Amino acid sequence: MPSSPSPPQVGDAVPGFTLADAVSGAQVSLGGDQAFAPCTCVVFMCNHCPYVHFLLAHFVALTRGYGRRGVGFVAISANDVVDYPDDAPPRMQELAARLNFGFPYLYDESQSVAKAWGAVCTPEFFVIDGAGHLAYHGRYGAARPGVDQPAGEDLSAALDAVLAGRPCAARQHASIGCSIKWKR
Repeated sequence: MPSSPSPPQVGDAVPGFTLADAVSGAQVSLGGDQAFAPCTCVVFMCNHCPYVHFLLAHFVALTRGYGRRGVGFVAISANDVVDYPDDAPPRMQELAARLNFGFPYLYDESQSVAKAWGAVCTPEFFVIDGAGHLAYHGRYGAARPGVDQPAGEDLSAALDAVLAGRPCAARQHASIGCSIKWKR
């Protein structure tokens, strides 16, 4: 992975960004004066990763349930689309329409947001509390493709903790998936 500024650690303020939504074309911003209440989940994902495919339908359903509780969701793809054309914005738009995403699916063409956040794989989850501080960084849950069904227990526990005003579990498991495809 290319070098980057120190990524946020749990308790740190998260870096802000403005990226284009592959679906609407609108610019979507996170950070600065924007409110995070009660919390926001940012997931780095892409279209081609089998780990993303494995949990995506479950995740979309989870976003609907937590969205009714006021949680915001944003997905970001940062992959090099020259070598991975399935991850290009037109294909992102197709995937979002097919699964009826209720959240923006942003394209990080420069890969600067992924670097600033310290993202290394897809899918990788970040939960931000209402004050804009990182509360959780890790996996969706323990299930793996071909072995289990996705349950999202780690992400759900983090969202529940932040919504209740409690800290997330001290032990946070790193996400496992496909590496972000960095530009050469």
